Order: sequence, then C-alpha cells, then structure tokens
Amino acid sequence: MNNNLRLVVNNSQKQIEDKHFFEKNELQIILDLYAKMVSEGSWKDYGLSISSKQVSFSVFKNAAENALYKICKNFKPKNKNLKYLITDTNGKILKNSFELRSLLKNTNWKKL
Repeated sequence: MNNNLRLVVNNSQKQIEDKHFFEKNELQIILDLYAKMVSEGSWKDYGLSISSKQVSFSVFKNAAENALYKICKNFKPKNKNLKYLITDTNGKILKNSFELRSLLKNTNWKKL
C-alpha cells in the first residue's frame, strides 16, 4: 500500500500540492511537444512518475518498451541548472536547464 497517496477534499492545500507536480504552464509546454512528436510518428505513449524529490514525464516509442526519455522536474535541485532534466532510459542526464521551455525547444530530439 502506498502511504504517499492522499485524498484532498478541499482546495485549501493547493499551494502544497502544486509543489509536487508540474505546474499548469509546464505541463502545457510538455504536452505541446508530445503532440508534435506523436504527429511526426516519433513518440507513441507517455507516463508520469511522482516522488517526493521529482516528477517525470516519460516518453515511449512503443508502450511495451522502456522509456526513450524522461523530462524531469526536481523539487529541490542542488544547482539551479538541475531543476529540469532530460534523462535516458538508464537515468543518465542528457540535458539540463533552469528553464523548461528553452530546454525542450533547444533539444534536437532526433539526435539526442
């Protein structure tokens, strides 16, 4: 049983909850990229992982395979440039930045 899950009945804890997920504008940037890559036939599926340290958006070529990439947001990065990361299947950091939009925009996904 996962003790990290909890039901929020009222919205008084909204500020606390926002810190443990992508913000609305961050998620929109990621989903816009995802839609573009799906329409090109490069990506087929996605998944979300949430922990106390980070949230990640995993991208799959096929649903039965491991994730091609993970777009991660660290909640308490040791360095401001480690706030947003793109990692490979093994968790190796391929790119990092303090700004999500520029990180995703300046990434050549075909050569990554």
